[in-house]
Amino acid sequence: MARVTGIEHVQLAMPAGGEDAARAFYTGMLGLPERTKPPKLAARGGCWFEGPGVKIHLGVEAAFRAAQKAHPALLVDDLPAMIAALAAAGVAVVKDDPADGRARCFVSDPFGNRIELMQA
Repeated sequence: MARVTGIEHVQLAMPAGGEDAARAFYTGMLGLPERTKPPKLAARGGCWFEGPGVKIHLGVEAAFRAAQKAHPALLVDDLPAMIAALAAAGVAVVKDDPADGRARCFVSDPFGNRIELMQA
């Protein structure tokens, strides 16, 4: 029987024209480098951010609506430092109880998509 062996990437939606805000958040705040999209896909807008073990792709959705419950959970190596940097930049950080023994919090990207951050 075939089975799933991993997640290749997570796609989140964003409104048209939000690429600069996405770059400021995903690269500037979360430290994920931007990867150039293939030309055929780049014509659709959006951006890809990829680092070791994580790939977040943002695609333009005409009738955009933020994901407020569904979310990716991203592992970070220093959650207190990440929280401090996000808070200093004006990003609202919602701390939550640990899950599976990991400290965690929630933030929203510039478009309102929910992002969980967990201590690696």
